Amino acid sequence: MPTTPTYPGVYIEEIPSGVRTITGVATSITAFIGRSRKGLVDTPVRIQSLGDFERQFGGLWIESAMSYAVQQYFLNGGTDAIIVRVVHKTNATKATATVGGLNLQAASEGDWCNSLKAVIDKNTKNPSDSKLFNLTIVQDNPADPEVPITLESFRNLSTDRNTSRYVKKVLEQESSLVDVTANPPEIPQAGEGPFASGQNGDAPTYAEFLGSQGEQTGLYALEKADLFNLLCIPPATREPNDDVDLGLLANALKYCKKRRAMLVIDPPTSWKKTADVTNQSSGVDSLSELRDENAVIYFPRIRMADPLKENRLEEFPPCGVVAGIYARTDANRGVWKAPAGIEATLSGVRQLSYKLTDGENGQLNPLGVNCLRSFPVYGNVVWGARTMKGADVLASEWKYLPVRRLTLFLQESLYRGTQWVVFEPNDEPLWAQIRLNIGAFMNNLFRQGAFQGKSPKEAYFVKCDSETTTQNDINLGIVNIVVGFAPLKPAEFVIIKFQQMTGQIAV
Repeated sequence: MPTTPTYPGVYIEEIPSGVRTITGVATSITAFIGRSRKGLVDTPVRIQSLGDFERQFGGLWIESAMSYAVQQYFLNGGTDAIIVRVVHKTNATKATATVGGLNLQAASEGDWCNSLKAVIDKNTKNPSDSKLFNLTIVQDNPADPEVPITLESFRNLSTDRNTSRYVKKVLEQESSLVDVTANPPEIPQAGEGPFASGQNGDAPTYAEFLGSQGEQTGLYALEKADLFNLLCIPPATREPNDDVDLGLLANALKYCKKRRAMLVIDPPTSWKKTADVTNQSSGVDSLSELRDENAVIYFPRIRMADPLKENRLEEFPPCGVVAGIYARTDANRGVWKAPAGIEATLSGVRQLSYKLTDGENGQLNPLGVNCLRSFPVYGNVVWGARTMKGADVLASEWKYLPVRRLTLFLQESLYRGTQWVVFEPNDEPLWAQIRLNIGAFMNNLFRQGAFQGKSPKEAYFVKCDSETTTQNDINLGIVNIVVGFAPLKPAEFVIIKFQQMTGQIAV
């Protein structure tokens, strides 16, 4: 604040520098939508390891294609995921238990809670208070049946709603396993009661995968997530011919465009060989609704060991593996590096469902279909980096995946990093601060090798002045910022020319 001088002497004032650091957002947070054994329904839950997924969603489940995709994602370098669990609401039910007059219910649908037991005892801090009790949720211990495994324990709970340990409030806010379904009894009795009647139900329909935008269910549960960069929707079941509904994918693509994210599409199960992909009626041309710069597709499917089937090879859609490679490449090289090449190895993949030749790769690449290839020494790798708009005949500026992903990264980072501009006085001092802050952010990316050019002038520009923002714009409360950059494009075709030299006589 300005100092009011009242006495002769020296006064010190601190003047704001105007520098507001813009931080780049994450680039590979992957959202998965699908079925799991347990976990909150229609709620985006952020996890950062396979252990998190096992604790909160039950880990690998033989009926869940999503659980395998998540496992493959972390196996290939993924570090951050958002899980949206969907269930078939008609017959998926929560397990219930009654103990000492207290009615309990599992926190989520499924049979996962049927093996648990609720125990009430009265060994409280004040045994004379009949409303106090302890509640423990236990599980049978295979190693020692006499000593069950304690999963959750809540001491000195009360049935008096006026106390700080009121049972309904405590379980609602602290328990991840159970809830109270009715008003508790005035005086709970000691005892124990098993949970029962929890059912997984049938596989959810693709309409339930899509959900409701108004109710924020299914796909639209991601409205409650702050940020995601990639979206994977594995099939609802692991049946051999189960393909994700095209209408669901089209809606997911629209949502991804709104959220500045990429949709990773799995190849249809009918694509067994190259001829199936190039077929006009059932090949990639049938996916015209998904021809967009925010969509990407890979072929063929992958074969990996299934831990739930004695590690026998099973066929899986590749979305989880590919998303993990995106995350690994971003961490090692940056979002501007194509997630493909000899470094983009498919960890854990034993075989590909179809082995492509160079000629077949040459048929699919111009159609915007990214290939998974198997090479001697290098093994199984991603060998394509085009968006669904990357077909040669479309001549799109968003042909290459790293160019599109870098653009989305810049859009999201600058959107979040310029919120401070709102309601500031719209004049040259503001414009200068905008140029300074965005320029510093772009220069940092240039120094990391994100753009073409030998100098910042060749690599990018930031324009915000009286040319971009006219007096009419000022009157309307608008400030216009123009940011341009020269993206790096992958060296997709390397041509080495050889020439035979004739004998020459030195002069």
